[in-house]
Amino acid sequence: MNGQTALVTGASSGIGADYARAFAAQGADLILVARREDKLAELAAELRSAHGRQVDVVAADLSLPDVGRDVAARVEALGRTVDILVNNAGFATHGALAAADPDRLVEQIQLNCVAVVDLTRRFLPGMTARGRGTVINVASTAAFQPIPHMAVYGATKAFVLSFSEALWAETRPKGVRVIAVCPGATQTEFFEVVGTDDAAVGPRRTTEQVVATTLRGLRRGAPSVIDGAANSALARLTRLIPKRLLIAIAGRAVAPKVA
Repeated sequence: MNGQTALVTGASSGIGADYARAFAAQGADLILVARREDKLAELAAELRSAHGRQVDVVAADLSLPDVGRDVAARVEALGRTVDILVNNAGFATHGALAAADPDRLVEQIQLNCVAVVDLTRRFLPGMTARGRGTVINVASTAAFQPIPHMAVYGATKAFVLSFSEALWAETRPKGVRVIAVCPGATQTEFFEVVGTDDAAVGPRRTTEQVVATTLRGLRRGAPSVIDGAANSALARLTRLIPKRLLIAIAGRAVAPKVA
């Protein structure tokens, strides 16, 4: 990654921030994208000081329509070329669909799915033209089964996984690596945004572990990776359990708890 430029969405904290740290440590320059400009500025200063890399900040809310176009235009205005794209930004909602805020659901689909496709399409042609590049899409173990009470989130992550694995096959002959990363519960602000710990299943792994799993998967040329042995085992089990039972188990695992 030495001398390459990585654009990381959702870089203000959590997994995104640690992707940025890992890439800077390997000699990459950074473009940090997220809503919270103050947090991005703090991370940019840290990376410049620690690694002497060029780090630009692009504050943007990717849950809004057409923001991908603006991000791409701002990257072009900076004179930067994106060699590594990390589509990490995303969020979940929890509870019955009938009671959910419809605008919030649309924002979730926009961020988790539309922005992933939009940014990938905008930066992928440059990668294929150069004959090298990397696209990392953060999916989730939620991708492996429907999840009552988190129906939209599970569906968006199933989309990311399917999209990424198909794109992996399309881009391999062109020298571009694509990988979907499927973390389970991770020590981030994710559950604060969700608004409850009821959505957490299993012990939480660290963001550093997720990044390390990603880098190992890239070295192997894998189309997708699951972070953690326990999460991998559970994902394999979803193929063996009858669908009705699987949906019931998933629903009970994240159902709102009654105090």
